[in-house]
Amino acid sequence: METTKNRGAAADTEISTHSSDQLYSAVDSNPLSIYIMHPFWNFVVKFLPTWLAPNLITFTGFMLLVFNFLMLAFFDFDFTASAAMQEHVPSWVWVAAGIFNFLAYTLDGVDGKQARRTNSSTPLGELFDHGLDSWACLFFVATVYSIFGRGESGVDVATLYYILWVVLFSFILSHWEKYNTGILFLPWGYDISQVTVSVVFLVTAVVGVETWYQPIVWHVLYKDLFTFLIIVCSFTITLPMSLYNILKAHRSNTLKHSSLYEAFLPFLSPVLLFILSTIWVVYSPSNILELQPRIFYIMVGTAFANVTCKLIVCQMSNTRCQALNCLLLPMSAVVLLAVTRVVTNETLLLYLWTAVVILAHIHFGISVVQQLSSHFKIFAFSLKKPSSD
Repeated sequence: METTKNRGAAADTEISTHSSDQLYSAVDSNPLSIYIMHPFWNFVVKFLPTWLAPNLITFTGFMLLVFNFLMLAFFDFDFTASAAMQEHVPSWVWVAAGIFNFLAYTLDGVDGKQARRTNSSTPLGELFDHGLDSWACLFFVATVYSIFGRGESGVDVATLYYILWVVLFSFILSHWEKYNTGILFLPWGYDISQVTVSVVFLVTAVVGVETWYQPIVWHVLYKDLFTFLIIVCSFTITLPMSLYNILKAHRSNTLKHSSLYEAFLPFLSPVLLFILSTIWVVYSPSNILELQPRIFYIMVGTAFANVTCKLIVCQMSNTRCQALNCLLLPMSAVVLLAVTRVVTNETLLLYLWTAVVILAHIHFGISVVQQLSSHFKIFAFSLKKPSSD
């Protein structure tokens, strides 16, 4: 499974385009995308009104994923309903999740086409698309997790934590490639995973969650296949292709950064974030991940989105990547307070820190969008031009 969501931006340049005079370059060689999804999106975009701003389409798709996450959180906050076989999640919820997931995927595919159709492509759209995509990884993975749940019959919360990190690093690989090559190579797994998960949600509504706990062959369960496919896809397809694209750029002498330190600088903050969060997971006095898995995932996914957004800004502005994210220092203090038992109420500490991370990320996003809107003299959610007065 791959959750990197860049189709809307790719649509700005269609399937595979790259030239020195283009503001944005993306390569999409996925057969499913080329032969099925792009024709479908070309058909859908014709029904959109020409006054509809592409960023509004992007934001609507993102909010559908957030709604899915909140909807499943209401019925299955601790990820226990499915594994307990208690049917706490009504069938209509799975139907809604499948429909909303596919709608979000479709909107992510047509936003760039709408931008070209209305001649409104700007760097703000690129930041908006990919910035929200980086945050959407969290909501997508956590929503899928509710299908399998936790416990002996499901996927352990620690296993899902590491799976989430595999997905997050798979996402940032594409932007690391672009930081070094100037081209965004879109991974094949994204389209397949989005269509598959949408179908799985709908099938779950019909057959029930207990179906996914039946063995596929011998003692291999669907939850095992779920974990296996994510890891295999990341380490046998996504990572090798990223390294191959970097190697091609190196051989053609088109890499933007010649030193290894500068080339791998975008990974410094994500790796430190992973180390800090993992220390908290491993050495937590109250086993915080078992107590509050959903909140911990939100904290990690949002902090990661903040790191990725700042990398995207560097790509757009051709500036040097920030070495250390500003959230890492206070997070180090929070983790220290937790693991040394200085703060006895670890759950409250997690909730407070998660709120700080979310507010900091939202503040950063709003500030950057306002600055870019002012610079390009546009509105973020409207195709109308600001008054020159």
